[in-house]
Amino acid sequence: MPFTLPDLPYAENALEPSIDQKTMNIHRTKHHQAYVDNLNKALEGQSDYAKWSLDEICMQMGSIPETIRAGVRNNGGGHWNHSFFWNIMSPKGSGGTPSAELSAAINSAFGGIDAFKKAFAEAGMKRFGSGWAWLVRKGDGSLAIGSTPNQDNPLMKGFVDVAGRPLLGVDVWEHAYYLNYQNRRADYLAAWWDVVNWNQVNAHFAKQ
Repeated sequence: MPFTLPDLPYAENALEPSIDQKTMNIHRTKHHQAYVDNLNKALEGQSDYAKWSLDEICMQMGSIPETIRAGVRNNGGGHWNHSFFWNIMSPKGSGGTPSAELSAAINSAFGGIDAFKKAFAEAGMKRFGSGWAWLVRKGDGSLAIGSTPNQDNPLMKGFVDVAGRPLLGVDVWEHAYYLNYQNRRADYLAAWWDVVNWNQVNAHFAKQ
């Protein structure tokens, strides 16, 4: 079955003012849709790999033939990243707070939630050009902050600096914020915390 664009778990305007409706519409129906369409094109005639889930595609990127790997990496990563991104956000006031277990892990790794948020924002700010910042649970169970270029993500072991299971991720491509924030990436990242769905982040953490 071809990959398809997932529905949002909230209305397009539900994340305002942190993320405005126009940005959300263009980001999802134009940019995310293009990743879906181009991933399907990249997998045309590749019956074995077309059966893989998005997780499998990202986690086994090294097994993808080099002839199609760039297209699958860029567009499969783009589809995975955006599908993840929409679901770790929710309307302001509805996202809950970090669980006791996640809070303890954050405190151990970063020295507290405020220190974590600062380090996470710094990862987003220091990503030159387009990419993502991530909170990752590594294979040994420890938490780490990482940043990936373009549409790479931490599932792509061997292709990224910090590999593991993503718990939280923020898109710092300009199309994610430019209509509302122009070049003020720091303002976008500061406002984004208001719509983080900690309930979903807690669920990701609990699955590890």
